Amino acid sequence: MEKTWNQRCLPMLLLLLAILSADTSHNNIIFLRQTAADGVTPEEATHLRDEVREMFYHAFNGYMEHAFPLDELKPLSCGGEDSLGGYALTLIDSLDMLALLGDRERFTSSVDWIGKNLRFDINKTVSVFETTIRVLGGLLSAHLIASDYATGMRIPSYDNQLFDLAEDLARRMLPAFDTPTGIPFGSVNLLYGVDEQESRITSTAGGGTLTLEFGMLSRLTNDPIFEQVTKNAVRGLWARRSKLNLVGAHINVFTGEWTQKDAGIGTSIDSFYEYLLKAYLLFGDEEYLFIFQEAYAAAMHYLYNDPWYVEAYRSLAGDIDPAIRTHAAFFSVWKRYGFTPEGFNLATLTVQQGQKSYPLRPELIESTYWLYKATRDPRYLDVGRDMVVSLQYGARCPCGYCHIVDVEFHNKEDHMESFFLAETVKYLWLLFDLASGPDNLVENGPYKYIFSTEGHLLPATPQISLIREHCSYLGAYCKGGSIEQESRKSDISIHPQENNASALSGSWVHSSYPSDSSFLKSTSTSGLMKGLCPGLTHGQKYGISYLDATSTVQEDHSTHQRENVADSDSLLVVSQQSADNSLSNNKNNDHDRNVQESSE
Repeated sequence: MEKTWNQRCLPMLLLLLAILSADTSHNNIIFLRQTAADGVTPEEATHLRDEVREMFYHAFNGYMEHAFPLDELKPLSCGGEDSLGGYALTLIDSLDMLALLGDRERFTSSVDWIGKNLRFDINKTVSVFETTIRVLGGLLSAHLIASDYATGMRIPSYDNQLFDLAEDLARRMLPAFDTPTGIPFGSVNLLYGVDEQESRITSTAGGGTLTLEFGMLSRLTNDPIFEQVTKNAVRGLWARRSKLNLVGAHINVFTGEWTQKDAGIGTSIDSFYEYLLKAYLLFGDEEYLFIFQEAYAAAMHYLYNDPWYVEAYRSLAGDIDPAIRTHAAFFSVWKRYGFTPEGFNLATLTVQQGQKSYPLRPELIESTYWLYKATRDPRYLDVGRDMVVSLQYGARCPCGYCHIVDVEFHNKEDHMESFFLAETVKYLWLLFDLASGPDNLVENGPYKYIFSTEGHLLPATPQISLIREHCSYLGAYCKGGSIEQESRKSDISIHPQENNASALSGSWVHSSYPSDSSFLKSTSTSGLMKGLCPGLTHGQKYGISYLDATSTVQEDHSTHQRENVADSDSLLVVSQQSADNSLSNNKNNDHDRNVQESSE
């Protein structure tokens, strides 16, 4: 199979830094190695930071003057277009960047306009994935900044308008999760729900990159439904992985069958892995960490071809040394063309046909920021400077920055995605601000922040990180009284005959503690400290296991197996007795765990 890379692979470098350079405790989300920076001086970094600030305002002002309140800017013709839902998408996506820059006046006026004018009771069919990461994430991030004195950007007149909008929007997307697998439809109508003719095929990223935004909303509203349906979607995807612990790119949300079995870490899959780790870091839910660790091991084994991560029926993660080498390889392509194309053919060392564009993506810039933050190596400031030059001379247009249609000839397209302001210039600005002596909310603010896949700032506040942690990690504190009651309803069942309707009615609950177990009987207090047994696998700890229909066959008899990814459509039914036995007796045999499997 022909090997190519896709520039969407780069966010996985961030996972690598977070998982391997961080303290494994979710309360310590710092993954830096502090050293003195050489090369670019603080004065030069300050100049570059100010230039990036001007880049942001060139594009933001162009949008506000020529496109607002349409979704996105046409920077070449100085017009606008509705691309998602027709609700001032670029303004919402830019809110936390305005706060990060300390622009109180425009942040306040933008929040005020959105609170007074934005409504979601509209007859629009929208992408669940894009609406979640851009709109829901943007509203929640800005709400948490505008409502908190500690951020330094609190708006005195603010009365939770963005929060109310976020909750309304999320509830309008809940019908998308009402599927037999729990994996959501790709699109939903904000007024009428899911259309009868809606496609049953969705991407792995589209179904599995919703946990941060929906999980935050659950913790802020004290309503578990949002977190539950998105976690159920992750479980639905992971339960259908291949015996190699790899997932495909597209899946049928009704049958659970993989419709595109190629497993990689580029488009359609990348942020699924990203959100596994970030959900653990933000919420402290260890189940996400166990899934990520299993996926990480498989990915490193089946995809990494130093220094490239390729799309060839495989998947990815890595550690900091491979990250440095991979970043250097990707940047060599940027240097060659001035930008990174969507795809690059490793066999011919040329731009992949049909993937010659650069739509102002942030992935390589984002990775540059994180690698500089982790290493303080001045080479990454040089990289950032080269990127600024490329954008200024190759993509700058009269009213903003243009898509590059062909990186070989630098032809421009009259379109600017909202993520250019939400991510691309944000990470460039953070890079040079960090080098010049940081003075921003991320580096010096009251909280540690997790960046969403759209670059939105999600703070690890006590309300978000320490409440409703489901007792699923070592040392979690759980309120007494409701645990045993909840656990009685906590069977996990992944079966084509069962759907997610119970989740939508609010009765689906977390499943990490056994009912009537000796553990609960011995620890009935007003609150309890629950630690999971050391040395258990993810399946043993949570009562979930994977059993392939051909598991009786020795897996080492053929190298061909390594190239067939996500080729099994096996489904699981895990009984409560399974969870009880695995957690209370620490036994690992098929009879005691009562795991049943059926294949489609």
